[in-house]
Amino acid sequence: MSVESLFPRLEPLLPKVQKPIQYVGGELNSTVKDWDEATVRWALMYPDAYEVGLPNQGVQILYEILNELPDTMAERTYAVWPDLEALMRAEGVPQFTVDAHRPVRAFDVLGVSFSTELGYTNLLTALDLAGIPLHAVDRTDDDPIVLAGGHAAFNPEPIADFLDAAVLGDGEQIAIAISEVIREWKNEGEPGGRDGVLLRLAETGGVYVPKFYDVEYLPDGRIKRVVPNRPGVPSRVFKHTVMDLDEWPYPKKPLVPLAETVHERFSVEIFRGCTRGCRFCQAGMITRPVRERSITVIGDMVANGIKESGFNEVGLLSLSSADHSEIAEVAKGLADRYEGTNTSLSLPSTRVDAFNIDLANEFSRNGRRSGLTFAPEGGSERMRKVINKMVTEEDLIRTVTTAYTQGWRQVKLYFMCGLPTEEDIDVLGIADLAKKVIKAGREATGSRDIRCTVSIGGFVPKPHTPFQWAAQCDHETVDRRLRELRNSLRNDKQYGKAIGFRYHDGKPSIVEGLLSRGDRRVGAVIKAVWADGGRFDGWSEHFSYERWMKASAEVGVDVDWFTTREREEHEVLPWDHLDAGLDREWLWQDWQDAVNDVEVEDCRWTPCYDCGVCPTMGTEIQIGPTGRKLLPLTVV
Repeated sequence: MSVESLFPRLEPLLPKVQKPIQYVGGELNSTVKDWDEATVRWALMYPDAYEVGLPNQGVQILYEILNELPDTMAERTYAVWPDLEALMRAEGVPQFTVDAHRPVRAFDVLGVSFSTELGYTNLLTALDLAGIPLHAVDRTDDDPIVLAGGHAAFNPEPIADFLDAAVLGDGEQIAIAISEVIREWKNEGEPGGRDGVLLRLAETGGVYVPKFYDVEYLPDGRIKRVVPNRPGVPSRVFKHTVMDLDEWPYPKKPLVPLAETVHERFSVEIFRGCTRGCRFCQAGMITRPVRERSITVIGDMVANGIKESGFNEVGLLSLSSADHSEIAEVAKGLADRYEGTNTSLSLPSTRVDAFNIDLANEFSRNGRRSGLTFAPEGGSERMRKVINKMVTEEDLIRTVTTAYTQGWRQVKLYFMCGLPTEEDIDVLGIADLAKKVIKAGREATGSRDIRCTVSIGGFVPKPHTPFQWAAQCDHETVDRRLRELRNSLRNDKQYGKAIGFRYHDGKPSIVEGLLSRGDRRVGAVIKAVWADGGRFDGWSEHFSYERWMKASAEVGVDVDWFTTREREEHEVLPWDHLDAGLDREWLWQDWQDAVNDVEVEDCRWTPCYDCGVCPTMGTEIQIGPTGRKLLPLTVV
């Protein structure tokens, strides 16, 4: 039975809102399939505005893979801004997809990709607008399965009440597998109803269904245990790892936005995973092991992506792109191919110890020399040992000075404030480092026309990292240290004007910390914040710390207990039943090494240090070099 488009009801509202084009759909390479010819129907959501959500690589890949299946369809939906939300509520227009403007509630699955926990309130807005009950226990067979993925899904407990299911890790293969389970269930006449299909998914061991697990608490508020509450449901749920990225060269047909977005380029993920071992970095820990794409597949993806999209910038993405075993050959091969065209290449922020000027010159050969970004993260040598960011002051100054002498005039340095064991002097060390960078650059170039921008974010301890036991720094301390750092930079008459300073205050980090390491009791806070008007919490102009603190007090959740409290070794953590492959004892030992300023090498180039991922997940590190070359294109 066909589902009618909501566009005739939506269109009269669009002249009354800002940026109406973001709700229209019809982008180049978007897909609209016949509703009646599909057995399994997905609505894929990135819970933020179109301008942030459309470029998201994960959603684009799943959108394409699912639509390639003959009896499966996928459409996209994004968070609507408050101006349209108000009009939709007034006119009774439900949450819609941008592809065919179908109501989200009509789909079989609402798949939501969370890159950050600050998108949780937007999920509730979308559910409510769609007419889907907020709490999973209240949903009927007429409601879609609400499924979470993305990095934040590695601890979905704060939103467990609102989810039917969650998946951990790479989505390409598990999305297809979930579609097969739903297809079989529907073809068999939907036995057991909603719980029937959820039980089938849970029994695979690769899909977490929160309602099938009970959480028991100790009198002091800590978790006693998390246990399955029905037969056949496994005690632990494992993450998914795609082992041969060359077999999954997506996106093949990248979406081209209609409205301005935060990234307007074609992005190729050149490898997945990272074993550098930065102790603060959840992404590096949960995506292990390292799996590289081969140089030839990278070249083919770039050529195809440019042809299919018309983008004139190509980003080579990963957690540390300069660590690809053939990055020099990739850079030179692509620069040779596209020299003389309007296609430019870019790398995201680069590790100081992986950067070399030849690489930078290749990437800037066919485009303008924008600024270079490096991320020392810690302001002192001691802090960099604590976080296992093995970059010395000498390395940084030498690298940045080389960049200045080769014609770069702008360098951005990224740091964090509030790291475990951090003291005031460690943060003030950021100012000393920035001044030394400018001093060395001026001496090397003989010019005063150079700049350095210091950008600082607040540290948030994340699940599945060695810092998951750490006490988060309170926002008052973070803000005081940042004020002192700002004054140290501003008051320096010799170098102050050459150093830019950007920072985020400590309050949003506390809320993110609550959501990152919270358990199911935090769900009441999220709902109360949403009911009080909380939306788009990742946007500073919409975020309200006071709203979050008020809601926490109203529902009886102690924010400090979840954030600034250090955990003991054997405390049951809310995510312990969700298996990222990391050995818990290894994580604890790495936490102890951090406290004692002990560094750990990268297992790509040194013997295995038993983090547990490869034997637990049945995976292995996959890196080159392959020895292959990129050949010139016959037609560019």
